[in-house]
Amino acid sequence: MYDYVIIGAGSAGCVLANRLTEDPKTTVLLLEAGNPDQKQDIHIPAGFSKLFKTEYDWAYYTEKQPYLNNRQLYWPRGKVLGGSSSINAMIYIRGNWRDYDHWHDLGNQGWSAKEVLPYFIKAENQNILKNDYHGVGGPLNVTNLRCINPLSRAFVEAGIEAGLPFNQDFNGAEQEGVGFYQVTQKNGKRHSVATAYLKPVLQRQNLTVKTNAQVTKINFSGTQVFGITYLHQGSFDEIKVAKEVILCGGTINSPQLLMLSGVGDAEQLKSLDIPVVVDLPGVGKNLQDHLALPIAYKCTKPISLANADTFENVLKYLLFKNGPLTTNVAEAGGFVKTRPELKIHDLQFHFAPVYFLNHGFTRPDGHGFTFGPTLLYPQSQGSITLRSNNPLEAPLIQPNYLEKEADLEVLVAGVKLSRRLVQMKAFDTFRGEEFVPGLQVQDDEEIRVYIRNSVETLYHPVGTCKMGNDDMSVVNSQLQVHGVQGLRVVDASIMPTIIGGNTNAPTIMIAEKAADLIKNC
Repeated sequence: MYDYVIIGAGSAGCVLANRLTEDPKTTVLLLEAGNPDQKQDIHIPAGFSKLFKTEYDWAYYTEKQPYLNNRQLYWPRGKVLGGSSSINAMIYIRGNWRDYDHWHDLGNQGWSAKEVLPYFIKAENQNILKNDYHGVGGPLNVTNLRCINPLSRAFVEAGIEAGLPFNQDFNGAEQEGVGFYQVTQKNGKRHSVATAYLKPVLQRQNLTVKTNAQVTKINFSGTQVFGITYLHQGSFDEIKVAKEVILCGGTINSPQLLMLSGVGDAEQLKSLDIPVVVDLPGVGKNLQDHLALPIAYKCTKPISLANADTFENVLKYLLFKNGPLTTNVAEAGGFVKTRPELKIHDLQFHFAPVYFLNHGFTRPDGHGFTFGPTLLYPQSQGSITLRSNNPLEAPLIQPNYLEKEADLEVLVAGVKLSRRLVQMKAFDTFRGEEFVPGLQVQDDEEIRVYIRNSVETLYHPVGTCKMGNDDMSVVNSQLQVHGVQGLRVVDASIMPTIIGGNTNAPTIMIAEKAADLIKNC
C-alpha cells in the first residue's frame, strides 16, 4: 500500500512525485502508460516532430469537425515519461496574468495571478532574466535559444516596423509585443519534467515508478477511493492507497478514466453499463484548445532550418550542443490584439524559420518560413466522451472547432496581419512567393475557406475536469473531485478557462501548487 498513487508521469505527475516524496515518510507510486524517455530524438530539441505518431505518442484523432469541412484532426499527446513535455516545442509561456484573476473571479479561491506567481517562480531556474517575476534555483531550466535563425530575427524586426513593441519577457509585467521565445532547455538539450523533476529523485526509497502501466479503473468503496487497477505486462494488478489517488492523465485521459470508474454523467455511464459512483455531468465537458494555421513563404536564400540536419550541424550538436539542432522550430512570436478596443490579446504568433505544415509531415522542397497565427481565447467548446466501457479504446474527441463565428474572424485577422508583416522591409532580402494559402486567396470568404481546410491544433487542450463550484465543475479549488473522497485531478484539465499562451508552464505551476495543497491537507 502507498500513501499516494499518481496516475500519469507527465508535466504534472513528475512534479508531484518529486514534491510529495520530499518527506521521506510519504510513499508514492507513479504510474506511466508509456515508455521511459530513452530515445535520442526526445532530447535533441529540433527532433520533436519526429516523435509524432511513434510509440511515444498517443496519436489521437478528433471526430469529424463539422465546421472544418468534416476533417478529422490529429492530436499528438506524449505517451512517455515526461508526457507532452517530452514531445513539445519547449516554449516557456505562463499565459496572461488576467487569465488567473479570471479563474479567481469565477470562485476559485487561491488561484489569482498574485497567488499563482510564487509557484511559477518556485519551479523556475531562469538563466537570463532577473526581475521579480522570475526564479533561480528551481528544478525547471528556462533559458534563451542557443542559435536563432536570421529569419526569426527578421520576423521580430518586421513586427517592430509594423508598430508592435519589442518584448524581451513575455512572462513579465506585460505580454504584448514580439520577441524570441524562451525555452525549457538545459545545455542545448530538452529539459522535460522527467529530466527536471523525476530523474534527480529516482533514488528516493519512498518513490516507485512503473512505466508501461496503464491504469484502467479507480476503485471505490461507496464514494471513498481505496485503490486502482492497472494493466502491466499483459496482466491486471490492483494497488491500494492509504491517502489519495491523484489523477494526472491530462485533458483526454483524466476525464476518460473518471468516466470508466463511474464518475461522470450518470445517463451516459448507465448507457455503457458502467456503475455510477457519482453523477458529475461536467466530466469531459468544457474542452477548449488553441488553433493555429500556416501562412508560409518561399525563402530566396538557403538559410532556413531545411538544412538543420546536415553532417556539419549534427557534429556541431554532438560536440558542442550548439547550432540549428538546438532550435525549438517556433523560435519567435508575439501577442497582439486583432481589435484595438480589446482588453486582452486574442492572437499569438509562432514563427518558424522553415516550412511547418501538417505538424511537420508535409515537407516541401527548398527553403521557406512560416507564420503561425494562433487563436488564444476560443469561444467554441467541445467534449471528451467514452466510445465504450473498454479502457483501452480511445475516447471520442469532439472539440467543435470554429463552431462560433467569432473564432474564425480572429484567424482571418491573423492571416491579414501575417501578410502585412511579411511586406515589411526586414523581409525584403528573404521574401519569395507566398506558398500557402497563395495569392489566389484574397477576399475574406476565400480566407475563411482556407482556414477551415488548413487549421490545426496547437496541442493545448484544456478544461475537461473544470475547477469550480457550479453544476458543471469537476474539482474544487483544492482540486478534489466533487462528491467523492480521496481523489484529486492535477493537470491542464482543471483549467476553468484556457490561458492566453502555451500550456506547459501553467500545468507545472498547477502541480507545484497542488503539492502544497496536498501536504497541508
